[in-house]
Amino acid sequence: MYRGNPLHKNMLFTAALGFAGYKGAVWLGRKMIDKAADGLLRRLMVDPYGENLWEFVSASRKTGLQKIVETNLRAQEGKVIKRPLGSPKKIPDFDGIMFNFAQLHRLPTGEGASVNTRVTIGPCAQKPLQIEMPIMIAGMAYALALSAKAKIALAKGSAMAGTATNTGDGPFLAEERKAAEKLIIQYNRGRWNKSERFLKQADMIEIHIGQGASGGVGYYIENKEIDRKIRNMLDPGWGEKGVVHASIPGIRERNGLKHLVAHLREVTRGVPIGVKLAAGKYLEEDMLIACSAGVDFITLDGCNGGTKGSTPILQDDFGLPTLFAVVRGANFIKEHQLKNKVSLIVSGGLVTPGDYLKAIALGADAIYIGSIALFAMSHTQVLKPFPWEPPPELVWYKGKYRRSFDVDKGAEALAKYLLSCNEEIKEAVRALGKKDIREIDKSDLFALDHFTAEVAGIPLGFNKTGLDDY
Repeated sequence: MYRGNPLHKNMLFTAALGFAGYKGAVWLGRKMIDKAADGLLRRLMVDPYGENLWEFVSASRKTGLQKIVETNLRAQEGKVIKRPLGSPKKIPDFDGIMFNFAQLHRLPTGEGASVNTRVTIGPCAQKPLQIEMPIMIAGMAYALALSAKAKIALAKGSAMAGTATNTGDGPFLAEERKAAEKLIIQYNRGRWNKSERFLKQADMIEIHIGQGASGGVGYYIENKEIDRKIRNMLDPGWGEKGVVHASIPGIRERNGLKHLVAHLREVTRGVPIGVKLAAGKYLEEDMLIACSAGVDFITLDGCNGGTKGSTPILQDDFGLPTLFAVVRGANFIKEHQLKNKVSLIVSGGLVTPGDYLKAIALGADAIYIGSIALFAMSHTQVLKPFPWEPPPELVWYKGKYRRSFDVDKGAEALAKYLLSCNEEIKEAVRALGKKDIREIDKSDLFALDHFTAEVAGIPLGFNKTGLDDY
């Protein structure tokens, strides 16, 4: 007979009891789940359609979950709703375009050859902007969108990768200037950041006329969206709300834009001065006015782009796709003999190295990235808010997890992403049998379908006749 330690007997008994309890709980849980599932499936099988839960699935497939959710938000709020990060609508993009392979007809570039991806923006400016890659960080505003930590991380990451970052139309953040190697200051449609003290710190100035996800719509900045510190930085008058005007005051006057460009060029002593436009139906007319004002570059933002928040109708139903914008913009530059005089920057929904290089091949000198830069910067840090809050809560100015964001980790992740993308671009340039990004053009492209071929002005890939026509 076993005469061991009574304590051991109790432990064995407790363990056996616990195991039995566990098995019982599993059995009971499975029975409950089985019963619930049977009940649900039975209701789906026998309830009349008008009472059947499957009716929601049927309705959502017709209407779409996105539209159902936004319908309920409108019904709840009774006012304009604002959707972050742009439209979910499927809009024509660069997927229908493919690159050629250099093989025998044209040999690929050797594996040891270096590839030049350096870009100069505003080549005719007294102080052109020179960056190591054609990828820049788009304007995302401090306080009106992103936290200080997020802006500093974007600036540090861009500096580590040898490129530039854009302030966006928020108040000037001194720490961002300190962290950035190349800083593009966005000349906003409000009252702030207009003093020479701020403007003289720019490596380039982008006059914010409009953007793809909201056009040139003005709006008031609600006090609940900001705090007293930011309110003071926005410089509203006594008792007034901060406001982003529909257009820059004075710009509608005769030669208003020309005078502004000349003023900014004098204040900054020759850095590139340009405009940011939402790409629309009258794109060429807008570009002509900008070029007549003497700009050094034009940024075209397609409707594929995102924002901190604009109305769904502006995101879904306004503006030109980025693909259309870059083609028409490049054609304008060519027709007016402005190549190597006025730089073309394109933004809006570009998310892969393939997208970036296709935009370059179609005529852009450089591109901006926004939302995808936030995703890259956040990297594994998005696990902090997930699954209880959406990932942007990590980077928004009033995001619930903004304080937990690690600036150095974010900057490192962004820099690695940018450098990785640039290396992929170099690989693609070698595959095309070239050594410089400036050698890439439409001759390196073909289309998968008639629509894309017509839009982009490139041959179809599925028959030799189509290729021979170009």
